Amino acid sequence: MFTGIVEELGEVVALEPLGDSARLTVRGPVVTGDARHGDSIAVNGVCLTVAEAEGDSFTADVMRETLDRSSLGALLPGARVNLERAVRADQRLGGHIVQGHVDGTGEVLSREPGEHWEVVRLSLPAGLARYVVEKGSIAVDGVSLTVAEVGEDSFAVSLIPTTLGLTTLGRKQPGEPVNLEVDVIAKYVEKLTGGARA
Repeated sequence: MFTGIVEELGEVVALEPLGDSARLTVRGPVVTGDARHGDSIAVNGVCLTVAEAEGDSFTADVMRETLDRSSLGALLPGARVNLERAVRADQRLGGHIVQGHVDGTGEVLSREPGEHWEVVRLSLPAGLARYVVEKGSIAVDGVSLTVAEVGEDSFAVSLIPTTLGLTTLGRKQPGEPVNLEVDVIAKYVEKLTGGARA
């Protein structure tokens, strides 16, 4: 489990296609400082298992399901990525419960700069719209954010200077994809109340 509080901006070293999967190597000295084989690290909100850790980089295997559901397959060497280690039980839950199980991708639609923040509007896939509510939580590229406004097929978030400076969201431009993970509690409530759709 993660909290959506990004620990560092990492850099993609390599993405090696392997037919129905890929091998991703990422440089990130903070998250690899204590990384061991089998540990979980979120890369742009996708929970990956460390296969190898050496120096300031780690390598993880990315399965077809993950490549199909997220934007990881489009990463190129040199790309910046949000990195977060799995939360320990004795840590504060600074953001919200983030599983690292991406539900789908959206796209940056627009950026509206303010004096000290920016309002960013993102597309919202139809199958996820029912889980997104104003003032609710959503993870965008692994960043825990509060939904400022919800439309029929889009939503907006307000990004503070810390988020703009320390995550990829400060650099994403209109047309670029983002990974989305809706609040897992909403999905459980839907299932428990019999509202799950096939």
